[in-house]
Amino acid sequence: MEIIEYIKLVFSDYTLRTITFGTAILGAVTGMLGSFAVLRKQSLLGDAISHAALPGIALAFLITGTKDSNVLLIGALISGLIGTFWIRGITSKTHLKSDTALGLILSVFFGFGILLLTFIQKLPNADQAGLDKYLFGQAATLMESDVWLMTLVTGLCLIVLLLFWKEFKILLFDKDYALTLGFNTKLIDILITSFIVLAIVLGLQTVGVVLMSAMLLAPAAAARQWTNSLGMMVFLAAILGASAGFFGTAISATQSNLSTGPVIVLVASVFVLFSFVLSPKRGLLFKQIRLIKNRNDLELQKTLAFMYHIVEDHEDISHPHAIRILNNFQGYSRKGLKKLVDKHYVELDGEMWSLTPKGFEVASNLYNQNQKND
Repeated sequence: MEIIEYIKLVFSDYTLRTITFGTAILGAVTGMLGSFAVLRKQSLLGDAISHAALPGIALAFLITGTKDSNVLLIGALISGLIGTFWIRGITSKTHLKSDTALGLILSVFFGFGILLLTFIQKLPNADQAGLDKYLFGQAATLMESDVWLMTLVTGLCLIVLLLFWKEFKILLFDKDYALTLGFNTKLIDILITSFIVLAIVLGLQTVGVVLMSAMLLAPAAAARQWTNSLGMMVFLAAILGASAGFFGTAISATQSNLSTGPVIVLVASVFVLFSFVLSPKRGLLFKQIRLIKNRNDLELQKTLAFMYHIVEDHEDISHPHAIRILNNFQGYSRKGLKKLVDKHYVELDGEMWSLTPKGFEVASNLYNQNQKND
């Protein structure tokens, strides 16, 4: 199936429409909330929460005996919140750093979840089949009710962001200042974290426990390369997340034997790679271009400085002796001399070249500026 045919089917086929809109909405909400996790330097938070949700899914099934997605996600939400508050407790009550607490909770909860799944698989209950889909996700199981739930959570997230935007922004960049203003930083922090947990839990059915952290971090990491504005970063992360969901689902649907969740993550990773290389402010390509430009500028300045030292003792900068020394020097590179000619700092007369009055003035200014800096 071609991409164009797929786009047409999105508006007519119930299953494709549900999966596409579901993954796009999931990408948007995780991108928005992931921006706060990235800026707070809590990149492991999404990984820890998604892994902490696994035992909640298993326990919800053991208690209720049903595979109803809403019941299982409630169990995942409770388990994820417990893991999150344990992380906060460990960092606040002990001397362990946040990355240690995140890694500890991730390992313990995930190990417990795998143990429970292994136990469930050995039960003489046919209903236990299919729980392992929450490990790697299965977007095909999305229903319209799941999409509406994601839409509701996204709407609530937008409302909360708009209502507490100032508080979130101050807490991100200066927690001490937020305290002096009288803000309840603990409550704001819990609010952000709770929405992150909720978004991750919603994505478990689609992307799975193992890959969910990539959905949270990849769009935000890509968006960070393009802007220094928090508002623009949140907006770009939402757009990139939604695009990753849409194109990942399209690629998965048009190609056989490709799981939707991993493809979505790979598309998001391509966005990250593209941003790391090609973003104008932080991209590796433009950094290299600026580095080369700075080196060339430095070479020109060194050439002008050398010329200045040669001609500064001569009343006439076109004195034959000065010109002879300059032509013996030939600059630090012929390419550099060509640029000086283009800037009218140096003039050519056949094979001979000399420093122009304009070039002498620029070189003099550079020399005096360097003297002041020294």
